Amino acid sequence: FVTTQACLRAMASTQDTIAALATPTGTSAIAVLRISGPDTKELAEKIAGTLPSPRSATRADYRDIEGNIVDDVLLTLFVGPASYTAEDTLEISCHGNPFLAQRILEDLLARGCHPAEAGEFTQRAFLNGQMDLSQAEAVMDLIHARSTRALAAANQQLRGALGRKMDALIEGLLAVLANIEAYIDFPDEDLPTEDQEFVAVALERLKIDTSNLLATNHYGDILRDGLKTVILGEPNAGKSSLLNRLVGRDRALVSDQPGTTRDYLEERIILGDHCLRLIDTAGLNAAPTELEKLGMEKSLERMAEADLILLVLDQSKSSPELPDTVRKHLNKVNTLIVANKSDLTSDAVSSPEFGNYETIATSALTGAGFDELQIALQNRADAFHVELGDELIAINARHADALARANTCLEQASAQLKSGDPIELIASELRGSLAAYGEISGKIDNERMLDHLFASFCIGK
Repeated sequence: FVTTQACLRAMASTQDTIAALATPTGTSAIAVLRISGPDTKELAEKIAGTLPSPRSATRADYRDIEGNIVDDVLLTLFVGPASYTAEDTLEISCHGNPFLAQRILEDLLARGCHPAEAGEFTQRAFLNGQMDLSQAEAVMDLIHARSTRALAAANQQLRGALGRKMDALIEGLLAVLANIEAYIDFPDEDLPTEDQEFVAVALERLKIDTSNLLATNHYGDILRDGLKTVILGEPNAGKSSLLNRLVGRDRALVSDQPGTTRDYLEERIILGDHCLRLIDTAGLNAAPTELEKLGMEKSLERMAEADLILLVLDQSKSSPELPDTVRKHLNKVNTLIVANKSDLTSDAVSSPEFGNYETIATSALTGAGFDELQIALQNRADAFHVELGDELIAINARHADALARANTCLEQASAQLKSGDPIELIASELRGSLAAYGEISGKIDNERMLDHLFASFCIGK
């Protein structure tokens, strides 16, 4: 979506918003301009000379404010609340000539329309109750999805998967709060003895469910940004050749001379249902030059933040002595051994240090072993998935922050309950947890947070 920038807060109630969808030029290309706001019907009638039938494409001459015909267009009117924004909305499909689209855009602005800012259509949908905040965020995830699994997670969140989880947590917490606050608000009433066992069990259940949701954060990062896969190894072990083979083109320079890669290279690939961020690093030289030392420092930085490490070994040579700074980061969970140059020898890699690590023998030259390597990479990516029933849940950093704060409040409340602290203190912690839950679905009024979130959307969505 392409449009000029504007500020939603500056709009009057009678102003409309507009966004234009840019399409490639060509004989079949079209441009779509979307208008939303209370004056949409009146504007549609002025443009076409008659009010288009709702939810039906109507062919019409687009007449500008001076009555001149600009283009032969299709008008589709959506009457609120049965529209994306819950407001009256008009979509104008014109020929894809950028000049025509610009003429119509300028005419709409002259008629009093206001350019939409980034994410404004989705923000209006949220503010008008068409979706909760987690669903609004899913729209952005859907637009930027890089893999089949990321697309599936975004679609499930858009259809309310995370919202339903949060509703269940909120309902459970409200039940506990109601039980506790009855004794605070009505101390003189003849109430039954306070059931602390019910409260303790309910809080434990809420902590478990919150922690389970929180555990999906890392997988959410992987879905949105790709599995950080760092390729490590000695100089000339075939790291860059491995990258090129996986990418399917000559992305990195390859030479028989060791130390060709001095800085790290990064490339994304789609492998099965996942996106992988392949990061080719400088070789780990036992006696590096000053320039190689700089490259190795960057290699170690990338390794420290990796989801998966591909340790590339030259199968035709003995296993290398790795620096202590490298070895301490390696384990059989985060490391996959790639025994490269299998075309030069039939001997398997023999190393007590890596004996229990998963090892794939490959040849970046011939392609041998790469089918097995790709399967292993897909399995490693799948291993990060946290099962939460039938729905694919993968929270983002904002959700994780709110859930972590909610869990802290729950833990504090549990500790206070066990210590026999005043019930008012326990209720205060639970209300803090409830507020944190509410941030995820957007059931709290935090204008600055909403403005920041929707500003990261693409224009016109």
